[in-house]
Amino acid sequence: MSIVLHVKVKVHTFPSLLLETQYSRRQKMSQQSAHGRWTVSSSDDDDDVPPRSSNIKTERVETPEQDTIKTEPVTRKIACVFHSNTDTPDVKSVPSLAVKKEPKPSALVMGSEARQTAHANQQQPVKYENNNPSPAVKRKRETEEAGWALSSSDDDNDNNHKDRVIPSGQKIQPKTQSSPKRVKKEVARPPSPHGRMYYIDEPADYFETSINEEAETYRFYLNKVVGLDKKYNTGAIHIREILSPMFGTLKESVQFNYCFDIPWMVEQYPPEFRDKPVLIVHGEKRESKARLIQQAQPYAHVRFCQAKLDIAFGTHHTKMMLLWYVEGFRVVILTSNMIRADWYQKTQGMWISPLYPVLPEGRPETAGESPTFFKRDLIEYLQAYRAPELSEWIQRIREHDLSDTSVYLIGSTPGRYVGADMEKWGHLRLRKLLREHTKPVPNEEAWPVIGQFSSIGSMGLDKTKWLAAEFQRTLTTLGKGGKSVGPEPQMLLVYPSVDNVRTSLEGYPAGGSLPYSIQTAQRQLWLHSYFHRWGAETTGRSHAMPHIKTYMRVSPDFTQLAWFLVTSSNLSKAAWGGLEKNNTQVMVRSYELGVLFLPSAFNLSTFRVQKNVFPADEGSSGFPVPFDLPPQRYSSKDQPWIWNIPYTQSPDTHGNVWVPS
Repeated sequence: MSIVLHVKVKVHTFPSLLLETQYSRRQKMSQQSAHGRWTVSSSDDDDDVPPRSSNIKTERVETPEQDTIKTEPVTRKIACVFHSNTDTPDVKSVPSLAVKKEPKPSALVMGSEARQTAHANQQQPVKYENNNPSPAVKRKRETEEAGWALSSSDDDNDNNHKDRVIPSGQKIQPKTQSSPKRVKKEVARPPSPHGRMYYIDEPADYFETSINEEAETYRFYLNKVVGLDKKYNTGAIHIREILSPMFGTLKESVQFNYCFDIPWMVEQYPPEFRDKPVLIVHGEKRESKARLIQQAQPYAHVRFCQAKLDIAFGTHHTKMMLLWYVEGFRVVILTSNMIRADWYQKTQGMWISPLYPVLPEGRPETAGESPTFFKRDLIEYLQAYRAPELSEWIQRIREHDLSDTSVYLIGSTPGRYVGADMEKWGHLRLRKLLREHTKPVPNEEAWPVIGQFSSIGSMGLDKTKWLAAEFQRTLTTLGKGGKSVGPEPQMLLVYPSVDNVRTSLEGYPAGGSLPYSIQTAQRQLWLHSYFHRWGAETTGRSHAMPHIKTYMRVSPDFTQLAWFLVTSSNLSKAAWGGLEKNNTQVMVRSYELGVLFLPSAFNLSTFRVQKNVFPADEGSSGFPVPFDLPPQRYSSKDQPWIWNIPYTQSPDTHGNVWVPS
């Protein structure tokens, strides 16, 4: 569902988000702060940037639950498009956004144009100030910032936004007299201050690929991260490398994704492939679709395919590339949006298929199937779009040999499914594969399941509504045997804490891609007892906040895996599906896609967890789990990152604070 928010524009103030980075003021990106030394790059040429008015780009991040409202347009309309796939949407009031007037940018990343205001304000970051406030003021601040967990109420009234900005700049107080009941509306997400001035050029050797395809067992990779020691990028990969001639002589491609910056995307193709036909599969509607098409006007080789989203609050969240070469065909399934921020200082993952050759003449199109039935399942997933634009790609897949594939495809497509179709998509598809292609292990109840994600949907008033019921049953399935008698296996959920975000390479702006809202969090405080901090010393990515989503079953000593999944699916019913009608029907809202690694497909009983992922060791047979095992449970002082409440008690790695209003 796409919802349009029209907001007011006012010069010089920006109460919706008072957060900006210091990059445009600094000549060096290496700095010392009270929280440690953070070296982002050796470049000191960051001041040499184009004028704001000519090259500003905005970006959108993902969320499983957003709803917006329309307010009266006053000075200039900014169309803010959000997507929602919450299971129980909660509609709250939205404060007007006051921003500096800027000429319309030449190209926009699809999504909230309110993000544009952050770029204009990057030269005036909101700095952390420690003026030793009085004990009373300090207690008030601590209550405002930490007290969100003290209430289970989801009835946020006007007092949540006591000071509102009106066109004249005057502040008005909430009405005290009785008034007609207002429709609850979701607070608009604060924009992230990423913009052209935030980024620095990558080192000269950043794009030197060190991947030996022939030696890769699992073909699972992490993205490169700017600001890390070189060894932690050795064996990682960037989008430019995926699209380079190293992987094949490209003839045509398809990009499935949620967020697009088309000018940036086109630049990632090497010059020799930059005018080759590209089909973009997206879920935009109405105004946001028009803006996406407008972005592509300078690029005659770019075409579009709109994914059908017939169920409310669903999104087109799948991230996949189909690459057709002179030499054959390739599939890439990943977790990154098609925007620069997602390939810069976040932890992302991807599976890159082998190069699939064309089937010999005379071979039937049913040939070239893998033991995992990857070819059949990929075609079935593409057919679910019911899109004529994909028919030629379905035919191309039929003409290629995909037999050298060792992963299983797990997709979600919007719909309500009954009978045998219930096991085609979402978590019931995962359950079916685990039942059919794994075996029970001794002491099975001691093998915990781990879920790691970047966004959280609404799951009900207690764990039995979905998480600890149907979803946990799926994640704990091993083989065809019945449920073992004994305690349920532990479920460990890895989601960044406030301190994870604050001390990250990006600082508080990293939280713009971790959209867990206060409205949802207050309704499911029970969930937070499951949470574990993000820590990734094994990959050097403890300070690169995760946008990757992974799920796995691990041994009690955390050295073996019963299975591993990398996917676009966050922790939400919209992504994974929810049972309805006394478990006779499953409803899925969104398009999602991932690949499942099962030991049996690699002639193994379990995967051994690789201890040192970087620098990549071509001789290693271990599986490269992207974060540290075992994950560390939240301490009593830790709180999950909530994107729409303020954090002003401590500065981030760039000396700034996060203050949504």
